[in-house]
Parts: sequence; C-alpha cells; structure tokens
Amino acid sequence: MRLRGRVADKGNTGYTSLMAKVMISLPDELLARVDARASERGSTRSGTIRELTEAAFGQREDRLAQRMSQLDGRATGHGGDVVSKLKAGRPA
Repeated sequence: MRLRGRVADKGNTGYTSLMAKVMISLPDELLARVDARASERGSTRSGTIRELTEAAFGQREDRLAQRMSQLDGRATGHGGDVVSKLKAGRPA
C-alpha cells in the first residue's frame, strides 16, 4: 500500500484516513440510538461510535485519576525496615 498524505492508495479504502476498520454487533435498539445521534449531529455511524467510545474512555480515565487523587498521600509503608529484619533472621 502506498500512501499519499494520510489517505490509503489501495483498493476501495482510499476515501478514508488510515485507521482500522472493524465490524461490531449491536442490538437493533442500540443501533437505532446510534443512528439517531449521528443524524442529530450530522455525523456518520462510524464518527458517532468513535466519539462515544472516546468519551467513555475519557470518563473512565477521569474516574481513575480522581480515585488516585483521593488515595494520594494516604498510602503508608509497611511500618518497618523489613530488609534489616530479614537479614537479622538469617544464619551467618
């Protein structure tokens, strides 16, 4: 495959930027919601699913970052010098 800019120059995929193509299975009701959202935004199914996926991952990352912030500074050590205690218990 040769490239011109960011557009594939092989087969019938030359109309899209370089990105993976996937097939997914969705219940009819969910697909109808995706199509409605795409229509409302003047977008495509692919664009809408991509936006929703990016938003979902962003929300997850935000929740994890928030949880880590809550834990920051509260984690404590084990309370001792474990290495010294292990060495002291070994036979010479």
